[in-house]
Amino acid sequence: MMPHVFVYGTLRRGGRNDIARYRPAPVWVGDACISGTLYDLGAYPGVVLGGVGRVKGEVYVVEPAVEAALDVLEEVADDDSGEYIKRQVRVDVGGQWLDCLVYEIHPARIVGRRVIESGDWIAHAVRSGASFSQPKD
Repeated sequence: MMPHVFVYGTLRRGGRNDIARYRPAPVWVGDACISGTLYDLGAYPGVVLGGVGRVKGEVYVVEPAVEAALDVLEEVADDDSGEYIKRQVRVDVGGQWLDCLVYEIHPARIVGRRVIESGDWIAHAVRSGASFSQPKD
């Protein structure tokens, strides 16, 4: 079975790392929200899972090769040196519960960072005038 992934930041549709650019092409499943707190890390966000906040995102089915590429982009590591930690979360997508991978920011990376109260990175980036639609080099 191919993994599902919940994306909430630059990997969302229209984001500068839009997941649609990966091959084999991910398959969109639906829009969803998860429990968490979204932080502004400058050019991209990070989520800390849990709590009462809601974070907006999208769910996709991805091939293992795409999952591996996302691990590289998100700088996942087996120790504390990684930027993100890959987690599995149950996500309600239109009434269907799916186990999804989500990339949670390493707690050390959020010190002094601002919370995005809306839980929506794309809307936040538009409001703040950030360049969110340019591909990452």
